[in-house]
Amino acid sequence: MRLGVLDVGSNTVHLLVVDAHPGARPLPAHSHKAELRLAQLLDERGAIGPDGVERLIDTVRDALVAAEDKGVEDLLPFATSAVREASNADEVLARVKDETGVGLRVLSGEEEARLTFLAARRWFGWSAGKLLVLDIGGGSLEIAYGIDEEPDAAVSLPLGAGRLSAAWLPGDPADPADVKALRRHVRAQIARTVGEFSRFGAPDHVVATSKTFKQLARLAGAARSTEGLYVQRELKRRSLEDWVPRLAGMTEAERAELPGVSEGRAGQLLAGALVAEGAMDLFGVETLEVCPWALREGVILRRLDHLPGT
Repeated sequence: MRLGVLDVGSNTVHLLVVDAHPGARPLPAHSHKAELRLAQLLDERGAIGPDGVERLIDTVRDALVAAEDKGVEDLLPFATSAVREASNADEVLARVKDETGVGLRVLSGEEEARLTFLAARRWFGWSAGKLLVLDIGGGSLEIAYGIDEEPDAAVSLPLGAGRLSAAWLPGDPADPADVKALRRHVRAQIARTVGEFSRFGAPDHVVATSKTFKQLARLAGAARSTEGLYVQRELKRRSLEDWVPRLAGMTEAERAELPGVSEGRAGQLLAGALVAEGAMDLFGVETLEVCPWALREGVILRRLDHLPGT
C-alpha cells in the first residue's frame, strides 16, 4: 500500500510517501517539504502567531494535494515539539483540522524517542546489540537506549538546534561568550540524564539520526547523500571537536558554503554541533554511525505493525 507520513516538525513540514507492506522494507516514492521553522515563529507568549498558523495551513494543504497526486491511501499526520510546546497548540490544531481536514497527532518527546529507536533497530537489526540512539531535531534532542524494539530508557530534552540558535546565538558570527554559555547550558541539561542510561551498561552500537548529524558527518568526511543509503557513514568525536571552533568562527553564509550544509540549516549548525559534541562526550562515545531512518520511518513501521492480520 502507499502510505504518506506528514511530519510537522520544528524546522520543516515534510510529506514522505512510501510503498510499504508488512514484513517488507518501506520504499520511498516521493518527498515534499517546506521550511517553516515553526520553533522560531513563537511570540513572546510562546504562541505560534497568526502568520505562522496561516503558513502552516497553506503548507498542509499543499502536502494534501501532493499526497493525492501520488496516490496515497493512508495519511499519517503528526506534529512534534514546536506545536507540542506552543501555548496556543489546541487553537492551532483546531484551525488546521477545520481548514484542511487533517487531524495532527501530537507526539510526546518520549514517543519521538521511542519511534526513532524503532526505526534504528529495524535498520541495523538484532546483531547490533544494545543501541544508544541520538536524534537532534529543530526543537528537541531525543535519546533512547535498549536491546529490544522498545527502548529501556527514552528521554526528550529541549535542546533542538533551531530552538537553541534562536534563543542563545543571535550574532552572526556568534559571540564567543554566547557560544560558551550555550555549551555550558547544553552539557548541564544532558548530564542530568546520563545516570538514567548508564545503569543499563555500555551500548554495543551508537547511532545518530537527523539532518544535523548527517551534515556534521559529511563535514567530517562521510560519503555524500548521492552515494546512497547503504554506504556506512560515521562521525568521530575527535573530528567533531575540531569542527566546533571552526563553525563558531564562521558566519551563516560561510557555513552554507560547506560541503553537505544546506542554506536553510546553516544558521543552526553551530548549535547542533554543540549538542552533538556534548552528547558524545558525556556519554563517552568516540564514534557513532549515522542511520538513514528516523522518526518518519518509525511512524510507518509502527503503522504496519498494527495492520489487520499482522
